[in-house]
Amino acid sequence: MAEVILTDTGKKPISFWLPVVAAAGAFAGIFVGTANGSTLAGVLGGAILVGLLGFLAIEMLGRPMEKTVRWAIVALFVVGGFLLGGIPGAVVGGLFGWFYGWFIYWIGYNRYRAKLVPYLTPGQVLWHYAFRVICGAIFVFLITPILVVMPLSFNAENFFTFTPEMLSFDPAGYSLRHYRDFFYSSDWQQALWNSVSIAPVATLLAVSFGTLAAIGLSSEHVPFRRAIMAVLISPMIVPLIISAAGMYFFYSRIGLQGTYVGVVLAHAALGIPFVIITVTATLVGFDRSLTRASANLGAGPVRTFFKVQMPLILPGVISGGLFAFITSFDEVVVVLFVGSAGQKTLPWQMFIGLREQISPTILAVATILVAISICLLTTVELLRRRSERLRGMSPG
Repeated sequence: MAEVILTDTGKKPISFWLPVVAAAGAFAGIFVGTANGSTLAGVLGGAILVGLLGFLAIEMLGRPMEKTVRWAIVALFVVGGFLLGGIPGAVVGGLFGWFYGWFIYWIGYNRYRAKLVPYLTPGQVLWHYAFRVICGAIFVFLITPILVVMPLSFNAENFFTFTPEMLSFDPAGYSLRHYRDFFYSSDWQQALWNSVSIAPVATLLAVSFGTLAAIGLSSEHVPFRRAIMAVLISPMIVPLIISAAGMYFFYSRIGLQGTYVGVVLAHAALGIPFVIITVTATLVGFDRSLTRASANLGAGPVRTFFKVQMPLILPGVISGGLFAFITSFDEVVVVLFVGSAGQKTLPWQMFIGLREQISPTILAVATILVAISICLLTTVELLRRRSERLRGMSPG
């Protein structure tokens, strides 16, 4: 248990905090009751249990016993979770116990106001935390499918569900067999090679054309600037199936359908909007007097671009390139229309694995792609912060 930090601003009346604590317990009871066949019993049991714990902790034992009480609540929930669901239940119960041990004192001793300005009304305080709860719920809703896929990729069986061995944390229920299937399968390795050979070239084209377009459109004297911008970013707005169908008919006429060049150009067209948007955002804070000063010193447009503009907009260029790479690497609809069997990419192979044969190797591939995406997005965030520091928008 972490060291308790006392930031009390006054004990709240029991008529305020007890219903809040009981409601929080009822929320957890929904899941416990549903898992055991009675949602109503779970709601009532959770509300009563957490309400009683709050009453004992705040009204009877008080703040001097806080650390001991919080440990006791964790132990109680661990034991209850173990009795209801074994080792997984004990783990989940420990997490719930830690949360409620903290939440009871946080509400009961008015600590939720410790970091807020004192003049906020109760309604403003409520919205302050309600907004964060709503955002957290949305985040959990979006991230849950990913959190489910990742442990399933280590399933020792050819199932897309958790086996009893996995739920009981039995080592026999976990295996790296699906990862071995991916690395030793000729079909998967060929698909990986196709993706690796297509995405970087498409990214290079997208970055080159997108950067030049963003710099040109950032000049106020360009006629029809808004219309041109709308056309260039239209691949982000138009439904992908429509873009794919249009590319199919167009490339069929000019002989690029089913070729490597056709797939690269199609993916580059999808990545250009991301480059334009990120570079344009970077150019918002660009000091154009620097380019005029460079020209006055005798530098040509090309030298000015590489020596003056590019170092300052480089974070935006790299961020756009990363987004373009992710778009190309994860794209499946366009390559189904434009590509052929020789350009079968990794997402295409995953689509076949879901449609023609239910292969859990897909889960291993999905986990690898999630890890790659996390690394790329982390890089994008670091570059964004560096760009803000260079433009003086955040403290160094």
